[in-house]
Amino acid sequence: QVQLVESGGGLVQAGGSLRLSCAASGRTFSNYAMGWFRQAPGKEREFVAGITQSGGSTVYADSVKVRFTISRDNAKNTVYLQMNSLKPEDTSVYYCNAGGWLTTGYLKSSDYWGQGTQVTVSS
Repeated sequence: QVQLVESGGGLVQAGGSLRLSCAASGRTFSNYAMGWFRQAPGKEREFVAGITQSGGSTVYADSVKVRFTISRDNAKNTVYLQMNSLKPEDTSVYYCNAGGWLTTGYLKSSDYWGQGTQVTVSS
């Protein structure tokens, strides 16, 4: 089992920045690729960013490319999402996920999700 706890959400004005953190415990963190997802009210959960086990490769949704950066610190069992130039449409609950990596990119796991952290961007 892997337990995931997100933090760092909050209320920010458009154009502002936030850094989300996801702390993992349980099984070996470095065995898992990690991903960030988000879900707005009335919408399906969508992929935001993913990073390989070593941190050497990343992938992003087109809507957040250039503005968001995913990173990880395997010594701290933590994955981060730096969000810059935030827009009102980025308002969502953000979730981290411990999954895998394919040649096509991040592979979501249905088993390992955090509880989510709310990000609200005001216009």
